[in-house]
Amino acid sequence: MTTRIVDDKWKEELNDALAADSSHVRIISPFIKATAIRELLACKPGKLQVITRFNLADFADRVSDVDALRQLIKVGAQVRGIKNLHAKLFVFGSTRAIITSANLTEAGLNRNLEFGVISEDAAAVDVCLDYFAKLWDKARNVGLQEIDGWDDTITRYRLRGGRFNDTAELRDYGADIGFEVPSGSDAAESVDTTKQAFIVFLGRSEYRERAPLDKQIFDEIESRNCHWGIRQRQHPISVQDGAVVFIGRFTRRPNDIRVFGRAIGMGSAYSEHDATDEDLPNNDWRREYPYYIRVHGAEFIAGRLENGVSLNELMRSKGANSFALSKRHAAEGKENPNPRDAYRRKPKVELAAEGHAWLEVRLQDAFETYGKISQRELDTLGWPDPI
Repeated sequence: MTTRIVDDKWKEELNDALAADSSHVRIISPFIKATAIRELLACKPGKLQVITRFNLADFADRVSDVDALRQLIKVGAQVRGIKNLHAKLFVFGSTRAIITSANLTEAGLNRNLEFGVISEDAAAVDVCLDYFAKLWDKARNVGLQEIDGWDDTITRYRLRGGRFNDTAELRDYGADIGFEVPSGSDAAESVDTTKQAFIVFLGRSEYRERAPLDKQIFDEIESRNCHWGIRQRQHPISVQDGAVVFIGRFTRRPNDIRVFGRAIGMGSAYSEHDATDEDLPNNDWRREYPYYIRVHGAEFIAGRLENGVSLNELMRSKGANSFALSKRHAAEGKENPNPRDAYRRKPKVELAAEGHAWLEVRLQDAFETYGKISQRELDTLGWPDPI
């Protein structure tokens, strides 16, 4: 009986386990993508039980696929859902268990830096089987007809632009098994919301200035230098040292802002890279954006802008509690405060604690699904001269 620590080649490990025993495969994975399911089904597993998330926002943001669930059910697999699921577990018969950070996605199995344990120890496998059975008994079942209805809801939501107040509710249809997130926070993990947090916007809101969703995030970083400084029209006096700075881009089809990175702000006192008088006559963008929010420790999603976190979805989920200003207006009794008013015609917006917590968790989910741009890649970009 063996137990191994594994940090790469997860697709090979999965295929090897299926080859050894595919009589009864049990899977827990919050996110599931159709490509990974096709490869799994090609191995022709016997009985197949899957626990995942039924949050329509995940499917709308394409971090999980409705079609993956449809493929599973069509071949006779049983699929159930749980709210706030984060565990990842694969059990093969009663002989092998994989506990891993990897979701059942192409990125999780092939590209992301994932870590886990593979065990053939009978006692360890039994513990995993018991854990699966406990969740399975409490999870909610789903069928093809309901999935088709989810697809229609998501399609309508996208066609209407994914607005925060869209009547097509992106509900979570998973079972609540007692781990519901407390009111005021969506963070399954602890998020320090005492820190000041902003979303800064790259580009402009005019349609022609919005980026397509298929634009590579690396190309956006390269063109904006947002890995070390974010251009601003006015001096960013409101940014405190150590503030969390989420980086978003105006996008189109649908019109949205996609958050694709996060960094730590250095505050308004750090003005070494403000444009100088000598710079201004020679550089068009410096004349219009003569200041920076200096940032460090930036992390970015490895993918396209469509893989970023939707600001529309944040506002749909949190409403007036998305941003500090709209939350304050609600507390003052203003009727139906629109969160969009908090950032309209502004280069950045301060987040409320609820918006901050929600965004932290969703961005972390995106990092886990798509991976992060490596420091080696970021090192190839332009950086300021040493001070």
